[in-house]
Amino acid sequence: MAKELKDLTKRSEDYSKWYNELVVKADLAEQADVRGCMVIKPYGYAIWEKMQRQLDDMFKETGVQNAYFPLLIPKSFLSKEAEHVEGFAKECAVVTHYRLKTNETHDGVVVDPAAKLEEELIIRPTSETIIWNTYKNWINSYRDLPILCNQWCNVMRWEMRTRLFLRTSEFLWQEGHTAHATREEAEERTKQMINIYAKFAEEYMAVPVIQGVKSETERFAGALDTYTIEAMMQDGKALQSGTSHFLGQNFGKAFDVQFLNKENKPEYAWATSWGVSTRLMGALIMTHSDDNGLVLPPKLAPIQVVIIPIGKGDQMAMLDEKAEAIVNNLKAMGISVKYDNADNKRPGFKFADYELKGVPVRLVLGARDLEQGLVEIMRRDTLEKESVSIDGIEEYIKNLLDDIQQNILKKAKDFRDSHIYECDNYEEFKEKVKDGGFFLCHWDGTEETEAKIKEDTQATIRCVPFMFEQTEGVDMVSGKPSKCRVLIARAY
Repeated sequence: MAKELKDLTKRSEDYSKWYNELVVKADLAEQADVRGCMVIKPYGYAIWEKMQRQLDDMFKETGVQNAYFPLLIPKSFLSKEAEHVEGFAKECAVVTHYRLKTNETHDGVVVDPAAKLEEELIIRPTSETIIWNTYKNWINSYRDLPILCNQWCNVMRWEMRTRLFLRTSEFLWQEGHTAHATREEAEERTKQMINIYAKFAEEYMAVPVIQGVKSETERFAGALDTYTIEAMMQDGKALQSGTSHFLGQNFGKAFDVQFLNKENKPEYAWATSWGVSTRLMGALIMTHSDDNGLVLPPKLAPIQVVIIPIGKGDQMAMLDEKAEAIVNNLKAMGISVKYDNADNKRPGFKFADYELKGVPVRLVLGARDLEQGLVEIMRRDTLEKESVSIDGIEEYIKNLLDDIQQNILKKAKDFRDSHIYECDNYEEFKEKVKDGGFFLCHWDGTEETEAKIKEDTQATIRCVPFMFEQTEGVDMVSGKPSKCRVLIARAY
């Protein structure tokens, strides 16, 4: 076994440490020398690229186009929407000068005091303000609407406590920003995008999610409604994995984005924004992976099949020839495959390394097996091995990849569903929530009750879920009437 694998902490011993070690040992990312930031390594970035490519296609199918807006936002822009600036003020990094100069001893640089900006610039924590200031120039009539823009970019939110992928000061994401002529159209787009996120999470990431709407205190700053998808990690904690916001006319009014409607009367544009980030990488890792390393869904795995030969001397030429034919056939089927015949690592090391990196299928070409027309196949999700005929091996692998994709989704869904509890007793809730899980509890709708739950248990109201039938009841904390059950959990 590879040394990296031997040293991986068990999930049952320390789940947080297991996650942190796995991200590094599987070559996904590492801490940067810049506080709170990370370096996404090629293997990790390859997974993000596959996510990005698929999501981008799904967005464009709905009419969305990509654009790019400035990294730097004038401070005055953030002051125009009061709730928005209050929500992000404590996380903003500020640019105050535009030039450096050599210090007096000529062995370093200092900020040039003469280069102070007239107005400070904010490194974007999100782009509603700069984008709506731009939309003002694009929108004059209802004929200019809707505008359906998305940008793939980085943002900066100054975090005190960081963790690779889950929470870093700088992270990658996409942020969609749309402008509409009517409230109904904007609300429809908001719901459409959260449905796309849910579909992507389940069909590609194999991560089952619960859709719902956020409570008022948990909404995006400046939104009238925030829709969310919540995923359950293996430690029972929730991970908010995507959000879509109905912004009403707040930003239209803040930036005076008006248009002449069909009745030739001025009206403010209606807005949405929606986004997912590299936090999805954390969801992918924590939902599926095990004590042996990553478990990747085939649809997002950079390498779906690895082929490893085992032979000596003259046998290698025959193995290389067999492998080349299989590789070409798999590639023609759209399957990503790597043939690892490097002679500087032993087969055992390769097995452990690809297992650690979550490659869904391992095919071993052994000289003796091939004499009998057989190859060894191992599937990463169950670690099961079997010998199968080399004839038709490509179709066998294609079907196996489909089965792995469905199996890890089913496993994740079964785990989540077995950890969802209805609870009407607060004392019972406070005890059980320590062990994780999703709790469906009646809520009286007040901020006071929401705050008490958070203070007592560190759990938060994740959303009012859509997938469960709602009935009236009694709030377990206050004893007041409740119109619905909400989803409560501890979360990342």
